[in-house]
Amino acid sequence: MAELDSQPKSIQSLYVWFAEGKLTVNRRYQRKLVWTLEEKQRLIESLMKRYPIPAVLLAEQPDGGYEIIDGLQRLHSIVSFIETGFVTLDGEHFDVAQFFTANERSAEGHFEKRDSGKLISKRDVGSILDYTLAVSIMRGADEEEINDVFGRINTYGHRLSDQERRQAGVQDQFSELVRELACVLRGDASSATLDLSKMPSISIDLPKTKHGYDVQADEVFWVIHGVLRSTDLRDSMDEQCIADIAACVVGGILLERSKDALDAVYERGSSENSRIATALNVYGVDALTDEIKYCIDEILKVASAGTASKLRDILFSKRTNNAFPAIFATLVIAFHEVLIGGKKKITDYAAVKTVITKLDNRIDTGRGSTTVVERRKNVDAVKGLLNNHVADSDLAGVYSNQSIADIDAAIRRSEIELPDYELKQGMLSLGPQRSMPSGFMTKIVRTICAIANNGPTHGGTLIIGVTDKPSDAVKIKALDGITPRRVGHRDVVGVRREMVILGETPEVYFSRWKNAIKNSALSTPLVESVLSSMSYHDYFGLGVIVISVPPQKALSFVGKDIFYRSADDTMLADDGLTIAGLAARFA
Repeated sequence: MAELDSQPKSIQSLYVWFAEGKLTVNRRYQRKLVWTLEEKQRLIESLMKRYPIPAVLLAEQPDGGYEIIDGLQRLHSIVSFIETGFVTLDGEHFDVAQFFTANERSAEGHFEKRDSGKLISKRDVGSILDYTLAVSIMRGADEEEINDVFGRINTYGHRLSDQERRQAGVQDQFSELVRELACVLRGDASSATLDLSKMPSISIDLPKTKHGYDVQADEVFWVIHGVLRSTDLRDSMDEQCIADIAACVVGGILLERSKDALDAVYERGSSENSRIATALNVYGVDALTDEIKYCIDEILKVASAGTASKLRDILFSKRTNNAFPAIFATLVIAFHEVLIGGKKKITDYAAVKTVITKLDNRIDTGRGSTTVVERRKNVDAVKGLLNNHVADSDLAGVYSNQSIADIDAAIRRSEIELPDYELKQGMLSLGPQRSMPSGFMTKIVRTICAIANNGPTHGGTLIIGVTDKPSDAVKIKALDGITPRRVGHRDVVGVRREMVILGETPEVYFSRWKNAIKNSALSTPLVESVLSSMSYHDYFGLGVIVISVPPQKALSFVGKDIFYRSADDTMLADDGLTIAGLAARFA
């Protein structure tokens, strides 16, 4: 049974916890950063005026840190203001020089001081740092108790959107599937638990807000193709769309498209909740996830056929800026029933693009289309359009293969989870010779070993065909005549350009990489697991190789040497203390 310890904490003390990495966020139930600039500014104004603000609830963790249960938006707004992330309503920045801990973090490169030319007074700095927040700490709470408390807090009133409230109210396989798949499709997938300082990296910046968050709404496929508006992402409408699709697919029957129908899926103990949970247990979370990602991939390939187009421009006969999650759900379900249920594959993407052009004239898009009967008519109409452009398939490309969304998510994760990811532009140098540098494959093998040694619960990924330097993308564009695809702060340049230089097919080129790993001195279990999960993806014609490093049960070696990751560097463990520390990870 958890104990509740209520104690006042100054903002200065909470910032020290933040600086020490003691404040964490659990993504299983916490939402993204969603406050507007004005909401943040009003909070800071309240602190300076000594107005009361709501209490913060934390859960003590075994490592001495604290998981934020309630108060995420407030806490992040406070530390962000201290680190000059935004100005007050009067246009003034926090004066970092007046706070030693923040000034030291800035000097160490943890954040860059912004200066609007106006700073709050020394008195206001003191008012903020000395402000005492009411903090309650749950001690000895288990995961179920924390989930229950969070769900209760966020079902009071109307603080969350309908879908956020559903996700907060229950933690089961279905809600986890929806959350994780949504993260991958948005491009903000990450570890389940994050340091508070990392929240901007997985939060969404809307076009008109510019908070400095890393996920740009207008770069997310939902918004690019017009399926949702950027503001819909803030309210988790993407998760609602995924939940609707997933429930229809796994349950075997279409749901009515309504709030009540989806509420029933999430209502713990209801007949509908039990039906979906039982069906998902039989179907398999991984299988359903792979299938939905595959169908969305196929829809995006259709949109890219010939001259790349936005789905919105393809599906509608008249220009519109309206979101269309209902039609998108119809497409995904229809593609699933034809491609997965019917064991088919698309033979002509351009032809499919033609037949779904002006789809709004062929299906019911009115209010009546939300009923089960009308949804079935719409899905069947789309299936009829697809049937002349598919052939039999063994579904080999569906399961456990990387989707476009998976690759994009991994590229974004590489920016914040440095030890688990490595990006390489390819195997050929960018100099005049365009040859493989000496020892290149040896470095790849050592990196695989190092990632495997992150621990028995950590996997990792190497992505070949992505630059980690903007200057390399510029060189490659000039040398090889390709247009890189921007993902976050990285550029996908692909490896197909190297196949052209080498005069090799994708199969031969891919074999170069596989053989280098197969014939290396890597530990046998690691070699086998890496080779079995290694894949090549066409990725918009650029070609990307994904080398997955599954979690290992024991320490891995290259011959007799042990390697490990230090941030994004691969290091040789050459002293007893380091080796002992690595071995302890697998004890």
